[in-house]
Amino acid sequence: MTLEATLAALHLVAILTFVVFLSSQAALCRIEWMNAAVVERLARLDVIYGAAAMVMIGSGLARLIWGIKGASWYLSQPMFHIKITIVVVMALLSIWPSIMFRRWRRNLHATGALPEALEVKKVRRLVMIQSHGLPVVAVIAVFWARGW
Repeated sequence: MTLEATLAALHLVAILTFVVFLSSQAALCRIEWMNAAVVERLARLDVIYGAAAMVMIGSGLARLIWGIKGASWYLSQPMFHIKITIVVVMALLSIWPSIMFRRWRRNLHATGALPEALEVKKVRRLVMIQSHGLPVVAVIAVFWARGW
């Protein structure tokens, strides 16, 4: 029971950290607020966001492998597959913003230039799609936990 509780707690803390830093990216990634400090902050937030995502995925896999219910139970659940599919889509959508945050930071250091408005708009759209996908994952988890 201690292992199950520890894995569940680690997973929950990682999810909450993920939410905080994704929300921070969504709040800051706006052309009207873009300045050198925001570019630096977005790059730093993205590192923490990525680390939280890795812990979230790692702890989820640990629950799948070593959890009480076991892999066969999880893999037989349709809601599990829907949830994982959304998480994978979110992970794929996060690649481009991560690349762009690093590129903006490099460009800022090299030339002092801020990102173009169109670039910021495109990156923000991807961050917002992720931000809106996350509550869907939470709702699926709630229904799944109650026997759906």
